Amino acid sequence: MSEQLFLIAQIAGQSVAIDANQVESVVDIAHVVAVPRAEGHVRGLAALRSRVVTVIDTRAALGLAPAERDTGRAVITPVDGHHYAMLVDALDDVAPFESQPMAVGVPLSPVWQRAGRGLVERDGEPILAVDLAALVPGPDCADHTGRD
Repeated sequence: MSEQLFLIAQIAGQSVAIDANQVESVVDIAHVVAVPRAEGHVRGLAALRSRVVTVIDTRAALGLAPAERDTGRAVITPVDGHHYAMLVDALDDVAPFESQPMAVGVPLSPVWQRAGRGLVERDGEPILAVDLAALVPGPDCADHTGRD
């Protein structure tokens, strides 16, 4: 396998690796406008470089309690022709890693099962590689990625 570029971020206190092909940009979100009747994981809408993006609370999308405070850091990712700002707790690094498939029998909490796509290893520590598109539908929606 060859190395590919990953963005290392923190979501709910967990280090995650995001394939750079999913990352259009990394931004600070200043103001989010709530959307009435939106799903709980949709924080709202934000203006970003002359366009509107849907802001997704990644913690809530995983089925966890939302963050106590807004970090304002987000990864912009396109999904099905729309742009989403995926909130993250922190951004750490961008580096090349060799992606490994999820090994059979790896204990992965149910919260992370839907988003987990593999592992990368940084300094001997495994980091879960996640698919941001899997978090867009939210915790109670069907997985639109085609994965069982």
